[in-house]
Amino acid sequence: MKLSWLSIVRLGLIQMALGSIVVLTTSTLNRLMVVEMALPAILPGFLVALHYGIQITRPNWGFLSDMGGNRTRYIIGGMAALAVGGLLATVGTVLIESQFGIGLVVSIAAYALIGLGVGASGTSLLALLATATEPRRRAAAATITWLMMIFGIALTATLVGKMLDPYSPTLLLEIVAVVTGSAFLMTCLAIWGIERRVVAEARDEEAVPFWAGLREIWSERDARHFTIFVFLSMVAYFMQELILEPYAGLVFAFTPGESTSLSGAQNGGVFIGMLTVGIAATGLKIGSLRFWVVFGCIASAVSLGVVAMLGQIGPGAPLSLAVMALGFSNGVFAVAAIGSMMQLAGQGRTGREGTRMGLWGAAQAIAAGFGGLFGAGAVDVARLAMASDGSAYGVVFGFEAILFLISALVALRVIQGNPRPDKPLTQGEFSCATM
Repeated sequence: MKLSWLSIVRLGLIQMALGSIVVLTTSTLNRLMVVEMALPAILPGFLVALHYGIQITRPNWGFLSDMGGNRTRYIIGGMAALAVGGLLATVGTVLIESQFGIGLVVSIAAYALIGLGVGASGTSLLALLATATEPRRRAAAATITWLMMIFGIALTATLVGKMLDPYSPTLLLEIVAVVTGSAFLMTCLAIWGIERRVVAEARDEEAVPFWAGLREIWSERDARHFTIFVFLSMVAYFMQELILEPYAGLVFAFTPGESTSLSGAQNGGVFIGMLTVGIAATGLKIGSLRFWVVFGCIASAVSLGVVAMLGQIGPGAPLSLAVMALGFSNGVFAVAAIGSMMQLAGQGRTGREGTRMGLWGAAQAIAAGFGGLFGAGAVDVARLAMASDGSAYGVVFGFEAILFLISALVALRVIQGNPRPDKPLTQGEFSCATM
């Protein structure tokens, strides 16, 4: 048996639970530190970067779930760590206001725990989806689970925002306790019994050290090249995260409210893009996953070029339409890439799906942290060197577009309709490949 549509939706509930906790730390707590507590923005930025950095452990979690033969316990255990980390992060934020040193120590420990929880739960969940989903359903499965995660993020942010007014530390702790507890309970109920009822690929029960297992995966050409694709495309994807709204304010004179609406237009485009791939690739059998990945990358590059060129016009230019098109292109690329990831995870040596997912998840997490910081830093340098803000931002958006085009070329080489067996590298070839 493989995953039914109902089981895929149930696994999507876990993604939704994961997103609902993470958004509290990246949005709500971030805002409280910067606005209500008047702390430097670098502090929450460091904490969020820490949670991304900790996710370099994703390959280890995937490897453990491969060798253990029970991904459910890592999904539940990871969600427990994430829930505790989310609650501790809130406690740390409250303590920072009155006892800075103690609050900072608690926050650092909490965000590290969040990174471990996301790594363990998220990687094992994706590995289960990859091994237990029929190939023809993988694009739809990726669409369903990611749309549910986005819905969970939006719903949590909206409800918490309304319930938290007027703000008080006690109310914040109560709300976060309810959210984290509910997310953990939902995860336990959603995952219960699913893994026992599906027949995934045969696992390799041979006990090997982690680094030996990781080396086996890195020796697979497709896995290695897909890691490069994930890193390049995710750097491009996250470069815009910290610079798009300031660009709208500085160059197009958008008010804070209009900038927020711009973000909403972008996320709406992402939603439509993801839904389009799910319906087209699975329901209507239009285009392969490789086609949609390449299309999404090229469309993202074109959209970024339009966004950059509009900066030469300034106020009055149709920036919102261009940003919505960018969101649509990003959504197409993202969900097709996730579907391709699920497809490629089962290629090569069996019993290593979790390790592959972990390797790609680590590349994504590192790229997310690096891309956001790199985009912001590049804009600062460009604004110092160039006469106008529009030109400075245009250069950075142009570089981001080039990264998407390079990613499309890499995707053409690594994502194939007819997978071929991989021949492990020799010791000399492996050494060259890792340089």
